Amino acid sequence: MPAPPPISTLAAFALVAALSALASAQYPSQFPPAGLPSAPQPAVAALLAQVNPVRPTPGGQQDGKESAPEAQAGPLLTMAPHPDGARYWVSGQANSIFQMHGHFHSPYQGTNSLQDTFETKASEVATLYFGYQLRPNSRYNTDLLVDIENAGGRGLSQALGLAGETNLDVVRNPTLSTLPYLSRGEIHQTIGLTGEMADQVRGPFALATKVPVRRFELRAGKMSLPDSLDINSVGTDSHLQFTNWTIDNNGAWDYAADTRGYTVAGILEYDDKIWSARYAIAAMPTVANGIDLDWDFRRANGQNWEFELRKGLFAPLLDPKRQGAIRVLSFVNHAHMGDYRQSVQQYLSGKIAAPDITQSERFGAVKYGFGLNTEQEVTGSLRLFGRFGWNEDQHESFAYTEVGQTGLVGGDYNGQSWKRPNDKVGVAFVSNAIKRDHQNYLHYGGLGFLLGDGNLNYGRENILEWYYNAHLWRGLYAMGGGSWVDNPGYNRDRGPVYVPTVRAHIDF
Repeated sequence: MPAPPPISTLAAFALVAALSALASAQYPSQFPPAGLPSAPQPAVAALLAQVNPVRPTPGGQQDGKESAPEAQAGPLLTMAPHPDGARYWVSGQANSIFQMHGHFHSPYQGTNSLQDTFETKASEVATLYFGYQLRPNSRYNTDLLVDIENAGGRGLSQALGLAGETNLDVVRNPTLSTLPYLSRGEIHQTIGLTGEMADQVRGPFALATKVPVRRFELRAGKMSLPDSLDINSVGTDSHLQFTNWTIDNNGAWDYAADTRGYTVAGILEYDDKIWSARYAIAAMPTVANGIDLDWDFRRANGQNWEFELRKGLFAPLLDPKRQGAIRVLSFVNHAHMGDYRQSVQQYLSGKIAAPDITQSERFGAVKYGFGLNTEQEVTGSLRLFGRFGWNEDQHESFAYTEVGQTGLVGGDYNGQSWKRPNDKVGVAFVSNAIKRDHQNYLHYGGLGFLLGDGNLNYGRENILEWYYNAHLWRGLYAMGGGSWVDNPGYNRDRGPVYVPTVRAHIDF
């Protein structure tokens, strides 16, 4: 089946531009603009709070540390304003990433290898966000959220050959249609436990401008789990920050999702002044990296827990006003998964011609893991972040990527000192690994849904990524950067490879 042609970036921009024009006509240009962030406002989740982000909840809550008039100072960072007074939300974004790589050392390659050829690939993602507030700014606020998206283009080597894929926007199945699809459709309910209210930055995932300081929040419907879990103000958004899968998300977190990254889930969250706790249960795909979800939650589900403390690791050494956060994540997946060790044993005993993870799949298989996520503001311009993740990696990587352990350090620096406060420089280093059972499976010629060189001389996959993101005008941004990848696909026999990156982004 031939791959469908990629969508046109200009067509995607035109789609959301029409919506932007309608919004502009409805609201006068003198309407107070959105706040000035310490970093550009991300497109897909309003994940960065608008002045000095600490709790990057959907909507970017300020925890009452800033007054509403102060939050509305600064230039407009979208093509059209989004007024706080409306009960509905309409916005959009379009994102295009271009990447390439040249020849690199590669004595052999297999079915799922990063190809040793000169490659150029581009991806395009366009999203429309719709929301409506049933009870605006009350202790019991209710939001109805619907997002429509389409994605096109391709990743380098069809997004195969790397555990830390260099473009988070690419779809892992090149045969999927480029027609628009429902990306999110959820109900967001707030249940206030106090009359004391705090300011919240309004965004496509949370429409209230004020929320109770102590509250429960419930979400149910179609969503992406990283909308609410493992968020980090410095490294979460591929549209305005880093682009690597294992920098923007914890690579060892095999979170429940279909091929496009979405699932049907329920999330219960409790928020207090300086801490939050979350629990999520979500549908798993029927097969590894599959587009269809298993609706029988009794036999297949992904359960996730996260605790967040809004105090940084280095808070005692810094000015108390410097903000930070620590988040601890755990997950347990139940699905029709295979076992790397059993697959290798089947091969070595002569039962199968090559290791095949699908031959050991069964219901009742369990995959579990843990993650640590931290961020710390050091100065008014400099922020640091880090992640660590681990999973048992005996059962197959099923939904996100093929990582058993990951460690990440990085940071960003805004352009305040060169009079471009909405520009950003970011640098991050991530080192990914897999355990012995997974190594043996790939060494003997097994294929995962991302990796498989036909052989493996194991080494950690190390990736260094940098970027400069420039704010050009209103909601228009351009980025230049690159990634250096050593031991692609955990293979010392191949690489290193350098991947230059260019990105264009527009927020409506």
